[in-house]
Amino acid sequence: MGAVKDKDKKLIDASIRTQFADSLDTDEAFRVGRDQEPRWDYLLGHENRNLIAVEPHSAKTDEIQAVINKKRALRQQLNGHLKDGMHISKWLWVASGPVCFPRGSKYEILLSQAGIKFVGRCVLAKHLA
Repeated sequence: MGAVKDKDKKLIDASIRTQFADSLDTDEAFRVGRDQEPRWDYLLGHENRNLIAVEPHSAKTDEIQAVINKKRALRQQLNGHLKDGMHISKWLWVASGPVCFPRGSKYEILLSQAGIKFVGRCVLAKHLA
């Protein structure tokens, strides 16, 4: 969890933080030369050898496409960087502030189609299963 900014650590339940063996602030890692491109925030190496992508971001209806664009961008940015057989098993969006879109709406469908799970205000153990 060392690469996760202090303000974002609280968005990951304290009981699961020790399950992450490695972390990368992908926003910073891919910033140089890509200042205007969307950048996903974190990749976390889970103890079960899965990579978990975590995006703390404001949870408003007008931000859904921005989060989807961040996922697309990270997939391109990671080309050639992941070892063979490695892939991101979970794409999790965690609210960095108030949640301003209804659950069970067309917005969740858009996220689901993009392979992103909105987890609310905190990443919990159930989101890693």
